[in-house]
Amino acid sequence: MNLKQHEDSEARFARYVEGLASVIGHPARTSPLRDYCTGLMLPGERKSVEPMAARTAPARTAAQHQSLLHFVGVATWPDAEVLAKVREMVLPAIEKDGPIEAWIIDDTSFPKQGKHSVGVQHQYCGQLGKQANCQVTVSLSIANHAASLPVAYRLYLPEVWTKDRARCKKAGVPKGTKFMTKSEIALEQIRWACQAGLPRGVVLMDAGYGRDSRLRTELTSLGLTYVAGILPNTLMWPSGAGPRRKGKPLNNTGRRDEPDLISAKQVALGLPKQAWKTIKWREGSAERLSSRFARVRVRVGHNKLVPEKLAPEWLLIEWPEGEAEPTKYWLSTLPEGISFQRLVDVAKLRWRIERDYQELKQEVGLGHYEGRGWRGFHHHATLCIAAYGFLIAERATIPPSGPRSTTPFQAPRLPDDYRPRGSALAA
Repeated sequence: MNLKQHEDSEARFARYVEGLASVIGHPARTSPLRDYCTGLMLPGERKSVEPMAARTAPARTAAQHQSLLHFVGVATWPDAEVLAKVREMVLPAIEKDGPIEAWIIDDTSFPKQGKHSVGVQHQYCGQLGKQANCQVTVSLSIANHAASLPVAYRLYLPEVWTKDRARCKKAGVPKGTKFMTKSEIALEQIRWACQAGLPRGVVLMDAGYGRDSRLRTELTSLGLTYVAGILPNTLMWPSGAGPRRKGKPLNNTGRRDEPDLISAKQVALGLPKQAWKTIKWREGSAERLSSRFARVRVRVGHNKLVPEKLAPEWLLIEWPEGEAEPTKYWLSTLPEGISFQRLVDVAKLRWRIERDYQELKQEVGLGHYEGRGWRGFHHHATLCIAAYGFLIAERATIPPSGPRSTTPFQAPRLPDDYRPRGSALAA
């Protein structure tokens, strides 16, 4: 980045902070807002409060530490309004590369030791790929092929937490917070997005959410289309077959009474050789990505649905060359006339959130907050999304041959006696 570009970037960041400050409340919060976002974007291994205080104010680290700690952990500014302002300022940069194509439901996890940090529980941790002590959040992001931006973000509270009112009170969990499954949180975020009038896209979700037939049904009732990962044992009627019992909702007994219901895996294994096509969908690091796919129209049987109301949808299956059996399955309510290439392209667009969450964690320290409370946890996430939103907008100003990552700041020299505390697993 040359000097002129650096100066322009600093000016754009100042305007960006002014925009955020317009919804953050008291004018005294503008300075810590700027410093916190700056600290998140500066180079550094840790993006917790103390190291950021040292980087943004090396001559008065202790005072800066208290200022940032109060701003993120105590001050009562509105996360939803800040995220809305981020969306307002960043969306035009994302849409320079095309309209919003997808709403992506996702969750992400943060390994965490101890038991007092809000939401920490021994549960599945995607980052580690196993059961472990961690915090899990559910988010909704808007995306096209160029970028994604989280627009709603909430900590998942396990049921053991919501039943322990003393523990919740100590962690500052809002009074009246009830247990919600991850799917219920996601559906609440989707309903909010519809009411807020966000530019619509196809809802994308992995099998952790796609296996929930109630969630899929609610999306259809909201007028949204989806591409949902499913498990290979999901039951369905293949093309040419359908329910025989009429007039009564399906239940587990009814499933057993429907002899034509078979699993998605059975459908896949029964397809003729000519059903499988090699499809390319996007550029990878070395070459265009491709795999072998098949698609077929099916009707999916699930509990409490009246058979007459079943609508056909796409079953998309991926079976890479060399694999012993299919590896991925999706259901989609995209139109019957959609091209095979486009169906695969939309299904695979979920990679966008995986890439961007990796950058949210690695570049701006999404998982580095070391406080224990509900407010601080969500404030830190909101500011990480704000910082990342600015980086997305900056990338729109960089020519294609330029570097992907950029920051308008030079890291100041730290005091020689500075010794950072904390770790990724701090309680």
